[in-house]
Amino acid sequence: QVQLVESGGGLVQAGDSLKLSCAASGGTFSRYTMAWFRQAPGNERDFVAGITFDGRNTEYTDSVKGRFTISRDNAKNTVYLQMNTLKPEDAAVYYCAAKLFLSGIKKTRVEYAYWGQGTQVTVSS
Repeated sequence: QVQLVESGGGLVQAGDSLKLSCAASGGTFSRYTMAWFRQAPGNERDFVAGITFDGRNTEYTDSVKGRFTISRDNAKNTVYLQMNTLKPEDAAVYYCAAKLFLSGIKKTRVEYAYWGQGTQVTVSS
């Protein structure tokens, strides 16, 4: 059983940067593919970025490519999401998710067995 705790959310202005962290415990972190999803009010929970267990491969949704970077530190059991040039449409609750490393990065929420509680990101224009 993996427990995930996100942190780093907050209120920023458009164009600013923010770095989210997700600390994992209760499992062997290096065995898990990790991902960030986000959910705005009235919307589905959508894939933002994913990273393989070894950090060698990453994937992003088109709207964040070139602005967001996902990374992980297996020694610290932590995955990060660096968000640059934030836009009002990036505002959402951001969730960290984990799945066993088999089958790689998936972009649908049902593939992920473990979730954090979410952290709010608000972007003012």
